[in-house]
Amino acid sequence: MHPTSSPPGTLQLQSAARSAHLRIAGDWTLAHYNALRDAVVRMAPQLDEHSTVELDGLGALDTAGAGLLVELLGPQRIAAVAQWAPQLPAERLALLHTVAAALDRPAAPQPDQGYEFGDLLAHIGRTMQNIWCQQRELLGFIGLTLQTLLSVLVRPQRWRPTPLVAHIEQTGLDAIPIVALLTFLVGAVVAFLGATVLADFGASIYTVTLVGFAFLREFGVLLAAILLAGRSASAFAAQIGSMKANEEIDAIRALGLSPVDLLVLPRVLAMLITLPILTFIGMLSGILGGAVVCVLALDISPTLFITILQRDIDLSHFLVGIGKAPVFAFIIAVIGCLEGFKVSGSAQSVGEHTTSSVVQSIFMVILIDAIAALFFMEMGW
Repeated sequence: MHPTSSPPGTLQLQSAARSAHLRIAGDWTLAHYNALRDAVVRMAPQLDEHSTVELDGLGALDTAGAGLLVELLGPQRIAAVAQWAPQLPAERLALLHTVAAALDRPAAPQPDQGYEFGDLLAHIGRTMQNIWCQQRELLGFIGLTLQTLLSVLVRPQRWRPTPLVAHIEQTGLDAIPIVALLTFLVGAVVAFLGATVLADFGASIYTVTLVGFAFLREFGVLLAAILLAGRSASAFAAQIGSMKANEEIDAIRALGLSPVDLLVLPRVLAMLITLPILTFIGMLSGILGGAVVCVLALDISPTLFITILQRDIDLSHFLVGIGKAPVFAFIIAVIGCLEGFKVSGSAQSVGEHTTSSVVQSIFMVILIDAIAALFFMEMGW
């Protein structure tokens, strides 16, 4: 024998001379919500503050039905329901009071959408605080990397030559064509511009010195570092970030292994090896590009070009340029790995930190290069 279904809630409006009388009956529950909602929407405009309400026939009541009653009668009338409907059980009075109080709360004030001077200062303050936090994290991670590196160097059993060689190929050998091509073109451009300016003073021959000086001290290492910052730092951040998102970093720690030892050190050491090599290739390619312009546009023979380089360019310029390469390599690799560890777990976070690794790497490379240029100039090197 099937149980009888509960009667749905009903609304009956009886119009009188002065005011309307509303009779509410049946079950006001979630099962009948759609029909009751339509009835409430039709009936609400016909009621006013003088209308009387009868709840004697009210059956079952839950939160959904109480919300519809509050919408129909208003929070103020429901709040005083104990006065005009004292026959209701205490639990229903409590439910109606609770729902009315919840729906009668004023809406939260909308924040001012204007952009004032104080907002600008606050935005600058937050940006500076974020930069300060980033630099603190970078210094801490550099310390952790150096500590792990020193502990691994004295334990040959912890060396990982296979990933080291693989990263040397990815960061070094695969980057040779783009580094050589870019520095060759930049060398040709520098030689052409130098020849154009120096020709007005009858000193076109010094274009050779300009090209050699620029690429041995600055352009060779700077262009190679910027290319690796965009190519390898982003790859490091994306690789480690994807592992972080897939919880592979947690699995490495669960196996009792160090993520810094396993993931960071091979990448850092590979960069320390490959960037000086790429810097040397960049120097040669840039000088070669300048030589091509000198031979074709200035009628400077290759023999004279090499002779001027040997006579006017000291070895110290080459040492200054090649000496900055390991510093740039370490900074680029550490920033790329650190941004990978910062990934929170989503694909969007991987993209954001990959972009951040490139921006931070290029910024730090140019900043350190500028500081080094000022230092070497003051030292007379």
